[in-house]
Amino acid sequence: MKLFVATDIHGSAYWAERIVDKFRAVGADAMILLGDIYNHGPRNPFPRDYDPMRTAELLNGVADRIIAVNGNCDSEVDRMISEFPFVGDCILPWQSRRLYFTHGHIFSKHNLPKLAEGDVLIYGHFHVNDYAVVSGIHCINVSSAALPKDVGAYCIVDDDGASVYDFDDGRLIEAKF
Repeated sequence: MKLFVATDIHGSAYWAERIVDKFRAVGADAMILLGDIYNHGPRNPFPRDYDPMRTAELLNGVADRIIAVNGNCDSEVDRMISEFPFVGDCILPWQSRRLYFTHGHIFSKHNLPKLAEGDVLIYGHFHVNDYAVVSGIHCINVSSAALPKDVGAYCIVDDDGASVYDFDDGRLIEAKF
């Protein structure tokens, strides 16, 4: 299975369209959105082409292949305009490990959920790209697509591992394992 992971769209129709286009281009089986999909958040500037309803239309076009994890800027009204489910954290089996998807405002490399050595924690929230192994757990922070503090990115998880790529030039940012 090939998973496409993106986070922190914050209502940007521009970035929602790029995410959907990239998702289709890489041929992923499913898209995992790590929260903060529509609301720009009180501490963030408005992202490029801020348009939550257009963002919803674009994402609803692939709704049958999306799992959306709740972020700290997501609300009940977001579920009303979405044709895909929002869940708390999401755990999927992968090879002999578990993939734990979360937004990052609760669990991150600084506050690990209960995982086993070798498991993988993938999160957003901080708007930066980071990879670390903490207590034997692979921790991958994927930067915001719309409001990155470094490089806007997406993550691909497949049989070869998990890799983070630059949205603009497709350059590999973080390691495969």
